Amino acid sequence: MRPLTDEETKALFEKVSKYIGENIKLLVDRPDGVYCFRLHKDRVYYLSEKLLKLSTNISRDKLISVGTCFGKFTKTMKFRLHVTALDYLAPYAKYKVWVKPGAEQSFLYGNHVLKSGLGRITENTSQYQGVVVYSMADVPLGFGVAAKSTQDCRKLDPMAIVVFHQADIGEYLRSEDTLT
Repeated sequence: MRPLTDEETKALFEKVSKYIGENIKLLVDRPDGVYCFRLHKDRVYYLSEKLLKLSTNISRDKLISVGTCFGKFTKTMKFRLHVTALDYLAPYAKYKVWVKPGAEQSFLYGNHVLKSGLGRITENTSQYQGVVVYSMADVPLGFGVAAKSTQDCRKLDPMAIVVFHQADIGEYLRSEDTLT
């Protein structure tokens, strides 16, 4: 487990800032202690410094995971967020989309959000902006990218895609072996 390089940190922060903007500072400087990001086997983990010190007692080849996996770097050094980061992105999300109860299951199976399933959307959401997807009961379901801006959504036909699917909590069941 090692600290991220400058390029890796930049890629991570660019991706996370698409969803939470300037609130990324709140992830590192928390009132309950200092938290950091560490890289282990192409995966980025978010953990407290206290846990980091404890994890140094375990050898690298025996260590499977520590903290919360935020995502991983691909072979081309692009960063992909995992659904395991949702609990940390949702409270700080700048742009949100709420889906109707009938569209929740479709989204949780990995499909995009259609206009017919859109309940609400945050005002002034621009096209290709990162959004967190919620149920109408304010339960975070996943995250994606806005296919259309808020103003464009008002004029769309019901079968048009509003949010491109990125990750959802259904992945805990569908991809349970690749999340660690």
